[in-house]
Amino acid sequence: MLPGTSVLEIREIQRDAVNGQIGDLLAKLPGVSSTSFAPGSSRPVLRGQQGERVRVLIDGVGTADVSNTSVDHATTIEPITVERIEVLRGPAVLLYGSQAIGGAVNVIDKRIPTRMPDEAFHLDAFAGVDSATNLRTGAASLDVGIGSNLVFHADGSWRKTGNVEIGGFQLAEGLREELLEEAAEKEADGEPEEAADFREDANQRGFIPNSDVESWTVNAGLGLILGESTFGAAIGWYDTNYGVIKRPGLEHAHGGEEGGEEEEEEEGEENVRIDLQQFRADFKGDIYLGDGAIERMKLRVGYSDYTHTEFEGPGEVGTVFDATSIEARAELVQNAGGALRGSTGVQFLHRDFSAVGAEAYVPPNLTDQLALFTLQEWGTGPIQIEAAARAEFTNVEAQTLGIERDYDTFSGALGLVYQGIEGVRIGINGSRAERAPSAEELFSNGPHIATQAFEVGDPDLRTERAWGLEAYARGNIGAGTFNLTAYRQWFDNYIFLEETGEEEDDLPVFEYLQQDADFWGFEAELNYPIIDGEAFRLLTDLRASYVEAELDDGSAVPRIPPLSLLGALEAQTDAFDLRGEVQWFAAQDRITAFETPTDSFTLVNAMAAWRPFTGNRNVTLLVAADNIFDVNGRRHASFTKDFVPLIGRNFRASVRLSF
Repeated sequence: MLPGTSVLEIREIQRDAVNGQIGDLLAKLPGVSSTSFAPGSSRPVLRGQQGERVRVLIDGVGTADVSNTSVDHATTIEPITVERIEVLRGPAVLLYGSQAIGGAVNVIDKRIPTRMPDEAFHLDAFAGVDSATNLRTGAASLDVGIGSNLVFHADGSWRKTGNVEIGGFQLAEGLREELLEEAAEKEADGEPEEAADFREDANQRGFIPNSDVESWTVNAGLGLILGESTFGAAIGWYDTNYGVIKRPGLEHAHGGEEGGEEEEEEEGEENVRIDLQQFRADFKGDIYLGDGAIERMKLRVGYSDYTHTEFEGPGEVGTVFDATSIEARAELVQNAGGALRGSTGVQFLHRDFSAVGAEAYVPPNLTDQLALFTLQEWGTGPIQIEAAARAEFTNVEAQTLGIERDYDTFSGALGLVYQGIEGVRIGINGSRAERAPSAEELFSNGPHIATQAFEVGDPDLRTERAWGLEAYARGNIGAGTFNLTAYRQWFDNYIFLEETGEEEDDLPVFEYLQQDADFWGFEAELNYPIIDGEAFRLLTDLRASYVEAELDDGSAVPRIPPLSLLGALEAQTDAFDLRGEVQWFAAQDRITAFETPTDSFTLVNAMAAWRPFTGNRNVTLLVAADNIFDVNGRRHASFTKDFVPLIGRNFRASVRLSF
């Protein structure tokens, strides 16, 4: 692969699997942050990019939810049923779509079996609890061999939390001061009840109201193993209900002119919740074609019927979002023994999206996309050449507006790799990527109660283009491993969502704008054993990430994560693992107009894992203490950071079984 790939294996997933959304689960990896909109909705941020520039995949095809369209929409992946997660950055993400211009997260699960179990059946199970959210969660996965070449798979999960406990005030200092000033003005005007309401909001502390989550999943699949070829299919259901945290002090008027002030204030006090369901069907084929030039054909199809309802009060439907989509890809893999190695394929995507309700801020729209892609590698000596290319043809149509847009985009990458030092890979990649605007960026125009914003798109947005340069070195240092990457991207027509300072329907207006932009940053990781004995190992784990982004007018790109550093020591024996870690986030004061700065904070965590059966690593009990000093941290990449801080001190325990 052209880029560096960060891989989260099952051991690391269990360590942080109490995080119910994929964004929070990955936030400790170099170059990764999280949108952290709410406990029920959090998506990865890669190299400062989020939304339409980060693809979240399930075994190579999209999740087919609408989490990329808005930060309040959940990603339909349950982390505790996942087997492995790959974070892909750099040019090779062209294999998965121009929407992956910032990177891709590929989640590997076992819903479609690809191998026969070694025993009559194989069972995996997980259960966990915590203190700060009153979490109760469990999952189980079963694989059963039927005959000599057929495997049946089933899995399910359940998760329930209460309101999130935090280490201090819910509101950031600046927002809290605004509400206290408003309370003083109301009191001076002879409105004591209104003043008391503002003070109550300003002084909310200890927990985040309406931050509870409940979700469950169920999946079933069949795999057919025929020698070196496999075929399989799976169906699944994802269901979640979670709260959308209201910005304290922000009132919404939905009742119209006849509703009056009393009705408007009552409406504004109602909790907003999202109830989301997705039915998904998948097919996968891996066909061995022999020893010729083409060794394998890989097929992947995913179908989704998705809906979520935004409730503005008990039983009161605000807006219903529906999306039906199908994504398919076919890939021919060349024989690895040839001079030219790689794969070539075709990919198709169709999405039918609609939003119905008083706050349907996006009109019904259709998106069709066809793409051709290739990744090639040449060279058998210390120097290798790698190249990737993608042609993508996108049609976006808003039927009710009578607007249709066509975009033809072409992306490519070229890399040079040197492997003359044993165990070390040094390379440089250049890329040019193009991305078509999404339907939400083009056609949004209305109030969105969940994000508490009036969002305005632009149907005349142009294709976004980016030149990229990346240099990296990764490999082994003695018994340790290292990874160092520096990168820069120059964007033409960069699309971003920015607050304008205006109000519409008592909501702040956010508008999709375009401007050239410049991103640069680095990622570094070092894992090294200080002590490396047969019975005892002491490891260091050091990580660093930084990204800076500037628009053409000299202002900062909104919501860019600050410098972050992580240092950990981990002791390992056959029976026990002990880990202590410190993660530090710098302050972020390089901000746009109407964006607020974010203070620096430090999280201190500790973990102990016990494998009670000698020689058996398939049973693990884990206890952990997160944010030991109860710090009130806030992620700058989050739209809701000023009133949704990170979880406070949290004690948790989990057990994973595999047999």
